[in-house]
Amino acid sequence: MYENYYGLTSKAFDLIPDPDKVYMSEAHEEALAILRYGVIDRKGFLLLTGGVGTGKTTLLQLLVKSLDAKVHLCLIANPTLSLNDFYYYLAAKYGLREYEGNKAKFLLDFADFLKQCRENKERVLLIIDEAHVLPVELLEEIRLLSNQEYQDFGVMSVFLVGQPELNERLGDARLLPLRQRIGIRFHLQPFAEEETKRYILFRLAKAGVQRGDIFSDNAIRLIHTEGHGVPRLINVLCDQAMLAGFAEGKPVIDVAIIRDCVREIRIPGEQMSFSPSTTVGVPLVAEKPKRSGLYLWVIAGLIIFMAGGAGALYLFEPEMCFNWLQQFGDLREILNFGR
Repeated sequence: MYENYYGLTSKAFDLIPDPDKVYMSEAHEEALAILRYGVIDRKGFLLLTGGVGTGKTTLLQLLVKSLDAKVHLCLIANPTLSLNDFYYYLAAKYGLREYEGNKAKFLLDFADFLKQCRENKERVLLIIDEAHVLPVELLEEIRLLSNQEYQDFGVMSVFLVGQPELNERLGDARLLPLRQRIGIRFHLQPFAEEETKRYILFRLAKAGVQRGDIFSDNAIRLIHTEGHGVPRLINVLCDQAMLAGFAEGKPVIDVAIIRDCVREIRIPGEQMSFSPSTTVGVPLVAEKPKRSGLYLWVIAGLIIFMAGGAGALYLFEPEMCFNWLQQFGDLREILNFGR
């Protein structure tokens, strides 16, 4: 709706990951380098954690695209599986015989598969996204499964990717043997304030914007504060701010627009208040929001856009679609549906 008004050739702040608009902060560059290192090095288990919306899944997409044919990949983007479902999925992705409930037969097939990969100088990679929802029993089963690869000189690597709660899950006393096998740990931090500014300007430039003053510096500062430096929250806030600016006929997004959008979106986190150091004339306590007509149009537009995007994504990348739909659940919380 607002693209022509601000001189965009495409949407700058889509919620669906766009490989042409991926911004790599120093932390993201380091995390991707570590993931690639984990593929070629014999570290066994690798742990990548980060808050909701910090870019973990985007990093996995970049990693997967960079893998060569000598890496056999199984990416589990929806780990809410039973034990039988887990083995069935592994067998299907690694090209083994269909799993029919006989674990012993599966382990024999898997051992032969690892041996063949070692002889062909190939690698086996198991990536579990959203691993923080895995039950302790399945995490322990994954560790036991990895025992097979120790007989084959580190052919297999296991990447556990999830929210910080994953560290708490791994703190269970029953998972001590698994914790001791984690060779690399990395936590993806949110953006610092200057990184948030670079991110916003990068996304605008990728969307064809020629001018760099669509968002005022104070507006960007407030976006960072209220978005907590999280890319997904920054996208949500910037997108609605541009829509509001278009509706109000404002060529520059200022603090007042961001303040109104924060009230509409009700981004979760700290109590909605602003410290004096970052206020820029903003009241200390935000009043309870009322649902404006603009808000309802934003919600309707997001639902239609995301439904279409999910359908297209499912046709080409069903696993990524399931993971993205989980992220849509986070967006529902952000937008406070039903209030």
